[in-house]
Amino acid sequence: MLKAPIKIIVPCGSLGAGVDEAEVRRGLALGAHAIATDAGSTDSGAAYLALGMSKNNRGSVKRDLAILMKAGAEAKIPVIVGTSGQAGGDKNLDWTRDIALEIAGELGLKPKIALLYAEQDKASLKARNAAGAIKPLEPLGPLDDATIDACDHIVAVLGAEPYIAALEAGADIILGGRTTDTAVLSSFALMKGAPWGPAWHAAKIAECGSQCAVYRTKGAGVLISIDAEGFEVEPLSLENRCDPRSVSAHMLYENANPFHLTEPGGVLDVTAARYAALDERRVRVTGSAWREKPYTLKLEGAGAGGYQTIMLVGIQDPEVLGRLDEFHDKMLAALNRRVKMTIGEAAGDFHISLRLYGWNAVSGDKPPEGTPAPREVGVLFVATAATQDMATQIAKACNAWFFHFPIVENEELPSYGFAFTPADIERGAVYEFKLNHVVEIDDPMALVRTTWIDLKQKEAA
Repeated sequence: MLKAPIKIIVPCGSLGAGVDEAEVRRGLALGAHAIATDAGSTDSGAAYLALGMSKNNRGSVKRDLAILMKAGAEAKIPVIVGTSGQAGGDKNLDWTRDIALEIAGELGLKPKIALLYAEQDKASLKARNAAGAIKPLEPLGPLDDATIDACDHIVAVLGAEPYIAALEAGADIILGGRTTDTAVLSSFALMKGAPWGPAWHAAKIAECGSQCAVYRTKGAGVLISIDAEGFEVEPLSLENRCDPRSVSAHMLYENANPFHLTEPGGVLDVTAARYAALDERRVRVTGSAWREKPYTLKLEGAGAGGYQTIMLVGIQDPEVLGRLDEFHDKMLAALNRRVKMTIGEAAGDFHISLRLYGWNAVSGDKPPEGTPAPREVGVLFVATAATQDMATQIAKACNAWFFHFPIVENEELPSYGFAFTPADIERGAVYEFKLNHVVEIDDPMALVRTTWIDLKQKEAA
């Protein structure tokens, strides 16, 4: 039975997004036992896993990590980071490791650092797949070897157990590969004996820092306090507050079911959870439950899928703006005919899309009938082909049609404006997620590789 609450600082929604040093100091003053944050997700697409790079610039990650490492060292509490370098692949983790070592040298720190690698060997995955241990998630079907080979990098999304093991082994800093946000944040409390329901629920609520507060832009972080019966959450900024609505609503964030959250080894069930305001700033939550299930880890794999060249064209012609859906369909058909006529079979399996910014570019849905015409739109032309040269040749073939393509034949030709010259911009390879599967394992540590860097021992040596 947990005798005293476990307090964890969640300093921001993602490392590099902007840690507030004053908030971290306040969390330490309130008796925090650990600092935990994730450092990435799949939100920004497949390129960061395929290329092993972060979407954040190095300076922003170094600034945030330096604040956390300094605070952790002064308070003698662990700093726990998951999904390092945006995507959590080996390259992403090594990039973050190098930043941490640089900070340690500059600040004179000698931490014991655990590195949790989540990237998977293709041959091992093929063997597990052949044994029936890998299952598809909708909408994909069974996995084949060709899909595994098409991935540049594949990671398993880790649970809390590798972090618990590293903490028990005395880690001052944990830099993890791809991990669920909640596993990173719950691990310390679980290691200390907190009940799994409140620990996982607190982690889910705090995963994006101040996003669970009433004012999402006032401050960056929150403090969660997990005890034997439930947990409390409060923003670290004194200008912000949490209320039952803001806290309970976060179960809807990136989650199809607001009452159940699937994690490695089980499901968080908040059907019976109750949210109560303790005061103007703090909320207490009780009734969270953890339901054990067979242990599975989600697999994420990313790789290249063709090349793209883009053009951006602006349209203000009122006749066209009043008939944009018709314009889109006629232009797209004309461009496809143009490519087949001028390039022919050499174009291969190409694809052209027109995205009407200012009309329906985000959703792709046709606006309801009677929607007023916009003042102007930007047409993003995207050509996708097997090679960069072919994507560019397709764009060049289509270029001339964008100058004066008429929506009505035999009338005065309209004029459109290219945003840049040259008009065609080579975007490079297109990266995509190729896996949406889970792998069944008996041992939560089976797909993680833990290595250590102990700067105290290195100094002694």
